[in-house]
Amino acid sequence: MGRMTSIKTEQVEGEEETGVKASGSQTLLRGLDVIDALIDGSLPLAELSEKLELTRSTTHRLASALVDRRLLSFRPREGYSLGPKLLELGHAASQQMHLPRVARPYLEHLSAVTDDTVHLGVLDGRFALYLDKVPGRRRVNIGSRLGERHPIASTGLGKALILDKSEPEWSDFYAPEGTAFDSAARAVWMERMRGYAQKGYAFDLEENEDQVRCVAAPIRSVDGHVVAAISVSSAAQYMSDARMAELTKTVTDAANAISGDLGWTPKP
Repeated sequence: MGRMTSIKTEQVEGEEETGVKASGSQTLLRGLDVIDALIDGSLPLAELSEKLELTRSTTHRLASALVDRRLLSFRPREGYSLGPKLLELGHAASQQMHLPRVARPYLEHLSAVTDDTVHLGVLDGRFALYLDKVPGRRRVNIGSRLGERHPIASTGLGKALILDKSEPEWSDFYAPEGTAFDSAARAVWMERMRGYAQKGYAFDLEENEDQVRCVAAPIRSVDGHVVAAISVSSAAQYMSDARMAELTKTVTDAANAISGDLGWTPKP
């Protein structure tokens, strides 16, 4: 009899512990829902409760706990809004999510699956600055170096960095004011840029260096702005038009994955 009582007691205690964990998880998720509900701006208690589909008392309890932790702020006339602690957390996250460190595993994977050289770069004035490089495994090596700057207009990575910019800005990147240029060549370049912008990737068709081609795609931050780009580069003998077309999805998928790790969410 005592043995059965002991077993039953252990079962009840186990069930209570499981119930506590479930309740705690539910409270945590509801608290995160409260924060998400305020991303677009302040809300009074009644509207916040309605948006969350929770009772006012539950909403008030959750929001008050978040105010205590400085994750939310409360002003009588405005209601609840995001709190200063989130600024601290956002800054800490941005410091921890250093771009080369976030991108490195994707660069290594991209190089492994293509056998080609992969670059990571950012816009630096009128140039593309190489932040990282994973060498390829081809017999012909791409002789680029970290810290190098290359012209925007002639590199695939550079073009990917400016895909969201206006046509007048494109034109200025092609030939800054006061610089001589071939108007026919610029017209061809501008037409290609329109196509790249529409498709979300860019090519280097031996424009920057003879016998070197590349496929590049932009990396976006949480606000959707282009903050960097990656490229897969190889000798022209390994980069036929057909292979470049095949690589566009591989490269854009990798760029989008890095963007996702930076907080970007593609629009539906």
